Amino acid sequence: MESEDELDMHDAHDDDDDDSVDNEEDFYSGGEDDAAAIDSDDADVGDYEFVDNDSDDSDDMVSYRHQQNYIILAEADIRQRQEEDIMRVSTVLSISKVAASILLRYYNWSVSKVHDEWFADEEKVRRAVGILEKPVLPHSNALELPCGICFEIYSRDNIQSAACGHPFCNTCWTGYIRTSINDGPGCLMLRCPDPSCGAAVGQDMINLLASDDDKKKYSRYFVRSYVEDNRKTKWCPAPGCDYAVDFIVGSGSYDVTCRCSYSFCWNCTEEAHRPVDCGTVAKWILKNSAESENMNWILANSKPCPKCKRPIEKNQGCMHITCTPPCKFEFCWLCLGPWSDHGERTGGFYACNRYETAKQEGVYDDAEKRREMAKNSLERYTHYYERWATNQSSRQKALADLHQMQTVHLEKLSDTQCQPESQLKFISEAWLQIVECRRVLKWTYAYGYYLPEREHAKRLFFEYLQGEAESGLERLHQCAEKELQAYITADGPSREFNEFRTKLAGLTSVTRNYFENLVRALENGLSDVDSQGTCSRTASSKSIGGGRSKGGKGKMSAFRASGSSRTIDDTDHWSCEHCTFANVKSFTICQMCQQRR
Repeated sequence: MESEDELDMHDAHDDDDDDSVDNEEDFYSGGEDDAAAIDSDDADVGDYEFVDNDSDDSDDMVSYRHQQNYIILAEADIRQRQEEDIMRVSTVLSISKVAASILLRYYNWSVSKVHDEWFADEEKVRRAVGILEKPVLPHSNALELPCGICFEIYSRDNIQSAACGHPFCNTCWTGYIRTSINDGPGCLMLRCPDPSCGAAVGQDMINLLASDDDKKKYSRYFVRSYVEDNRKTKWCPAPGCDYAVDFIVGSGSYDVTCRCSYSFCWNCTEEAHRPVDCGTVAKWILKNSAESENMNWILANSKPCPKCKRPIEKNQGCMHITCTPPCKFEFCWLCLGPWSDHGERTGGFYACNRYETAKQEGVYDDAEKRREMAKNSLERYTHYYERWATNQSSRQKALADLHQMQTVHLEKLSDTQCQPESQLKFISEAWLQIVECRRVLKWTYAYGYYLPEREHAKRLFFEYLQGEAESGLERLHQCAEKELQAYITADGPSREFNEFRTKLAGLTSVTRNYFENLVRALENGLSDVDSQGTCSRTASSKSIGGGRSKGGKGKMSAFRASGSSRTIDDTDHWSCEHCTFANVKSFTICQMCQQRR
């Protein structure tokens, strides 16, 4: 039975009739007719298309695509929601707005939680929150009262009290409130200064007694509490951004694009990383910043001094090594023996007969094996990191090119080609697709690094999908970057511009389809690869664009053949979670990174 994702693939590829098969073959094989293949796919907005929030139509697109997923909130929106929630609680429970705001803050701005707890046991809630039905101290009609903090006698006009009735002078109240506000957001749950009293101090007291600066601070804390205490909302993590995101938990993708154009994962607040899960991203970021790769480099490219044990990197051709002061020990780089024992009889300056003999006898097997393993591990990490970083820099360059295109080149192109800017949106759409695809491609390299080495079939399938997607992206990027320049710098209208429009729009659509297939496959854990190391019929017919491509057919055949021949027995090995090295099952410590299983 086919899954929903597979049915979605059917929908994406089966809309056209059988006569369009040849066109699909031209697209997926990267032939010269890429420009004319797909004309209806532009209407099919992919899940991974980057949205330009600065354009007039983009708000409608965002509303359409994300209305069931998240809402971007400005400060005015947050305050309005706060007022609505406070009014709702105040009306239902028949309490003041000040008391309602105290209740909502205590229960993390959950209206339903307030209602449930209140109607379950009102007295318990009042005691916990500090909302009293009647004062602890009876109201006094005296004209003068002593302050409970400084014990000075003040007139009734200079004495204030919370709902509990404990009297304190205005000066002591102001100092108490200022100190609490300066201590941080805890001032939002301020209680009576009397140590034995738990009565809450509401915003009415703050507005009455606090200074203007303290009122502003309190107001900021009050607004931020709605976001930071509410499990459904978070701040955009972009530097300097004041927007918040209200997210519908369990609604699918965690990818969020703020109005400031920053895209991030709502779950972990790192930059958007679909289709890679948050755990893999956390491990990858930690690995990029950790010292483990430094140690691997030291192990792979240096040897310890036989005397002082400090690591030494060999930077010249001679095997005669002298350690740095104060050690100054002279030794042979190959066998690590004293240089005084070496000379012409041991092979000269560029060889060591002792080392070669000892190596044949197996004396250096363990050390050489560890050094070789560290070198291989470092080379593997460098391979993935360089490509991850390269796509990141390419994405940043594409963002800059997109901005320049929208602010400078589109207007110039409109004048040169005598076409309104509304008919040039296909260029912006192409650049937006490039930006999003660079992001996806970047994170596929982190995915590939942590894909266990023993799963050869999945790795081959992954590399095939990644390669096809990357090839399509490079064609699109080159077309948008290089070929477009000829029309921007032209002196007048060009007859070939309409052909260029068709080509660029077609490449945009095809590239989007490639990346949809790649993302869908990775999110499914490459489940289209069965246990025998072969690609299932579903993968060959849907995930690779219908399985009818001229180039893809041979590649998939090669994938099946090599995948089935390279599969190893999973029962004899276990994969390290830190470095993915395939260890023999009997080992409890990884032979590569020394981490315990």
